[in-house]
Amino acid sequence: MITPFSLRLKQPLSTAHGDITERRGFIFRIDRNGTVGVGEATPLPGWTERYDECETALTTYANTDATAPDPTTHPACAHAIESAELDAAARQNGCSLAAYLRKTVFGRLSGRDAIPLNATIGAETTEKTVNQAIAAVENGFRCLKLKMGVSNPEDDLDRARAVRDAVGETIAIRVDVNGGWDRETATDCLPTLAAIGIEYLEQPLPAGDIEGHTMLRERGAVPIAVDESLQRASVTELIAADAADILVLKPMVLGGPKQTARAAQTAQEHGLDVVVTTTIDAAVARTTAAHVAAAIPRCRPCGLATGSFLVEDVVADPLTITDGALCLPDTTGIFDGFIQSI
Repeated sequence: MITPFSLRLKQPLSTAHGDITERRGFIFRIDRNGTVGVGEATPLPGWTERYDECETALTTYANTDATAPDPTTHPACAHAIESAELDAAARQNGCSLAAYLRKTVFGRLSGRDAIPLNATIGAETTEKTVNQAIAAVENGFRCLKLKMGVSNPEDDLDRARAVRDAVGETIAIRVDVNGGWDRETATDCLPTLAAIGIEYLEQPLPAGDIEGHTMLRERGAVPIAVDESLQRASVTELIAADAADILVLKPMVLGGPKQTARAAQTAQEHGLDVVVTTTIDAAVARTTAAHVAAAIPRCRPCGLATGSFLVEDVVADPLTITDGALCLPDTTGIFDGFIQSI
């Protein structure tokens, strides 16, 4: 069964790709020998296939004998299908999705009780950015992620300086440019970002400029993370190019929770750190991403505190965030309540 939804953001999230104001997608259900599994497809053009392409692929899979679509061409659709299959499998095994992924991907039985998070702050004015940063710290967040690449680079750097002055030296600050800078701009900004004490610089250059990210990383001023580049190159290709210190993994973009867990496994085997984030998804995919983060042996603070961005959601949020950390629900599958509520 396929159920469409449309969710508005409380306010636009400004990024170098443009403002995100609404998230449209589909809840997908399957029945595997009497066990129901639930998944979500929430496409985001520029990151995944378009909404209409996702709908066509999901409908074709549900109504015919077609195989699941290729995650590299239809990642949002593939995410819904893989999530639903894994949800049903975990339920049949009497465990959570996180426990199922730990065992089947990482060969582990135990994991973390809480997932540290970053607070995401859009490319706002300096005053708004500082106010949001202070509010996040007061709510227990120890890691902030600042969106950049929309305005003049000097203005972006001024915002980062202002946040550092406001929150002090003990709070981690990340900068995400969403590919909005060129090589010259990024190179010029590195010394200032290093002086501010940035934890890492995420996707400073366009997705396809793998060589440019390698060049920035070789300078050693600030650790480099890549996100959008995972749409253009595989994890193994990025590792071979020495293009990143950290990989930012979005299950909706990579085609599913197991796809993401395997990417994390490969990255960590080669000494890279990982972060799990969403594309501002609804509750089903957001909770799925939290299970992925909980399954990964080592993970930096993740970008999963995005439910508050939405005016309303497909169901009540099952995730509890306290003092900047997320706790998974005690459940089988992704969340027992999804079966009854959706």
